[in-house]
Amino acid sequence: MPEQFLPDNPDQLPTRETTLSMSGLEFMQKILAGELPLAPIAKGLNYQLRSVKPDEVIFRGAPGFEQMNPTGTIHGGWYGTLLDSAMACAVMTRVAKGSVYTTLEYKVNIIRPIPSGMMVDCVGTVEHAGRSTGVATGKIIGVDDGKLYATGSTTCIIMTPK
Repeated sequence: MPEQFLPDNPDQLPTRETTLSMSGLEFMQKILAGELPLAPIAKGLNYQLRSVKPDEVIFRGAPGFEQMNPTGTIHGGWYGTLLDSAMACAVMTRVAKGSVYTTLEYKVNIIRPIPSGMMVDCVGTVEHAGRSTGVATGKIIGVDDGKLYATGSTTCIIMTPK
């Protein structure tokens, strides 16, 4: 994976002006290249950006003890956060210069438990990107076994600040 930048404090996050100065695809490519930081949550949840192209973003990670619920399985929030990241960032690849996006809603379907320490890819794919909304789907797949562990869908709002 490319060497990526995990910020240590809020001052290392891109400013609004920086974000608005480029297209969403350029923004995501700069994160992949380590020129802009990953979201701080990626450190705590143990995932990184693996691939960026128009309409598709892939994150790779492995949940561990820190992501378990009290029963010793991986917390559903880990699946949800990883899927939200991949699906919403896929929509970001379609956002024009001068615009931003945010998640309006997302849905997660957990199909089977991910074992602690198992490496997975989370693929977000754009299904629709218009002037004001983007829709994407996602899937979490085991890197070594190729099995499907979860799916998701999202709707994002695309905004042009005045």
